[in-house]
This record gives sequence, structure tokens and C-alpha cells, in this order.
Amino acid sequence: MSTPQQPQPAFGLPLGGGGPGLAADGPGGAPVCSAKGCRAAAVWVLAWNNPKLHTPDRRKTWLACEEHREQLSQFLGVRGFLKDVVPLAEWSEQPPE
Repeated sequence: MSTPQQPQPAFGLPLGGGGPGLAADGPGGAPVCSAKGCRAAAVWVLAWNNPKLHTPDRRKTWLACEEHREQLSQFLGVRGFLKDVVPLAEWSEQPPE
């Protein structure tokens, strides 16, 4: 029995987001870009939420390489979902105080 695949939105961008631990891992556990088909190292965290589905303090995450940061940010931004873009090295999943 096969498991259903998660649907993909237009433009080949991923749906959903990483949870604890930023789950988009590549070889060796290194975080990779969330853009469809991209296996480049992630260097940005795009924190977002869908206000129709999530409480205001909930943050979902997509990871982005340098090449896809703007494209993924625009995809989330035009929908009003993008909340923050932070370098991966500075990302903390601790809620803001």
C-alpha cells in the first residue's frame, strides 16, 4: 500500500512546512532548500502561518537557499502568510517573549 503524496501548489513550491528540527534534511542531515526539486543547502528560514488555519503565535517554516529565498518569500508574502525571514544560523524555535 502506498502513502498519498502531499499536493504541490502552483509554481512548483512546497506546501506545509518544517516542524521541530526543521525537517527538510538532505544527505548527512544537513537542512536543504524547500523549493521543489532543489537540493541546495538551506541558509534561510522563512517563518509563516496561515491565519485561517493557525493561531497567531504559530509558526510554520520553509527553508531556502540563496537562489530561492526571494521566490519562496514572494509566494508566501502575496498570500499574507510570511511573518519573518531569518538566517538559518540565527534561527531559534523559541517563541518570542
